[in-house]
Amino acid sequence: MNLIELNEVTKTYDLGEVKVKALRSTSLTIERGEFVALIGPSGSGKSTLMNTLGCLDRPTSGSYLLDGEEVVTMTRDARANIRNRKIGFVFQNFNLLSRTSAEENVELPLMYSKGFTASKRRKQSRDLLNLVGLGDRLDHHPAQLSGGQQQRVAIARALVNEPPILMGDEPTGNLDTKTSREVISLFEKLNEERNLTVILVTHDQDVARNARRQIVLRDGLVICDTTNFDEALHSLHSYEEEQA
Repeated sequence: MNLIELNEVTKTYDLGEVKVKALRSTSLTIERGEFVALIGPSGSGKSTLMNTLGCLDRPTSGSYLLDGEEVVTMTRDARANIRNRKIGFVFQNFNLLSRTSAEENVELPLMYSKGFTASKRRKQSRDLLNLVGLGDRLDHHPAQLSGGQQQRVAIARALVNEPPILMGDEPTGNLDTKTSREVISLFEKLNEERNLTVILVTHDQDVARNARRQIVLRDGLVICDTTNFDEALHSLHSYEEEQA
């Protein structure tokens, strides 16, 4: 069974006098263990697609099955519940709490999960910080960490509920080239060793190249869905040339 299945999904934002069709009839499937990059120019719909897949926005129409559960008809609370169980998020700006340690930042999502004692939360947090190479930075606050280290803390936090899906919205956008490569290598490791499904929105071609599948969007439509990066790049450049 597919982990993700979209069938003719649309998303329209009603801005009063103007209705913006951010996502047009979109159908796709993503299997467990895939590593997917969503790419496209600004305004192409990739962030809307990410928000839809991440259960942050409810589609206007169509069907979205996440691990066999229909998302479109869910209430906001139900979407929040499935999001907490199935998806971990990593963002460009890290979104760490500045006055708490790396360990406490990672523990935070477990505060909302039943059945976790303080000792269990601490162990889970420490295990994940060790996994991302920060076992010696448990007590450090974000200001004491480099950008790459902060993003590693954010990745550990995203994994603390053991979700099957890790989503990243421009996760290397604030990092230098060397650090970006290190973070992407970590995504690859998690994908390969934990069979974690990784879905990234990115403008960075080097990041997209490392994914095993590229989905290119334009004007709210998927115009290319391929495992051949050169094919994805060609479709992207063709659009840019049309706009020039």
